Amino acid sequence: MDHATDETARPGGPAPAHDPVATARQALAAEGVHLLTAPDVRAHVDGGRWPAFASHWDRLAADPYAAARGTRRLRRYGRFAVTPATGAVRPLDHTAFAQPDRSNPLYVDVDRHFEPLTPDFAADPVLHGLLRLLGRLATALDPTPEWTANVHPFRVLATADGDGQPTPEGRHRDGVTLVSSLAVARHNATGGESTVYTPDGDPLLAVTLTQPGTLLVGDDRATLHEVSPVRPLDPGRPAVRDVLVTTLVPA
Repeated sequence: MDHATDETARPGGPAPAHDPVATARQALAAEGVHLLTAPDVRAHVDGGRWPAFASHWDRLAADPYAAARGTRRLRRYGRFAVTPATGAVRPLDHTAFAQPDRSNPLYVDVDRHFEPLTPDFAADPVLHGLLRLLGRLATALDPTPEWTANVHPFRVLATADGDGQPTPEGRHRDGVTLVSSLAVARHNATGGESTVYTPDGDPLLAVTLTQPGTLLVGDDRATLHEVSPVRPLDPGRPAVRDVLVTTLVPA
């Protein structure tokens, strides 16, 4: 297994400085997982607008389904159509969120109703840049001309009295083609290590996403993933872990 910081993990080998997206596509097709560094990602998604993008996490809503299982989590949900050939990104109607059979064991075929992305979040140029990037990566796994992207901003909270559980369902699939996790912010937190596995349970990559903009991508059809609990460094203050989980399936 490859253990690494989010600045150095490259299961697909050293990335050519000229084209990190090509390296990511090759690694996804060959290994099923890849980590893009924050500088590479933010160069593709208009990173100069990052502070405004990260501020959307201050306006998330409570996740009642996680709360019922003892996890303090805030989130919203949005859907987009992504056309890699043209770079077009189009918002789709807001619907309930359901995961298919043989994926998340806690919520299989359960309709969950989450608050939609705010209008500013849905129109954010950083989000649209990320969706275009993910569309390009996804075509390394499937040449479909259009993708449906499910966008899930999460804030996991933890205190001295209770760990934060980014994946209370444990090791799982999302039932999609491409799964991704973008580091947005992290405050007073330890833990939260992301691990990607083969279907047989052999670890492929373990990384703690610490630098805002770092992007972990995986072939969800060929891997499993989980994230370890989050705990506060200073027990007198809450721990905060902000990430954006985006999944793509053929439209």
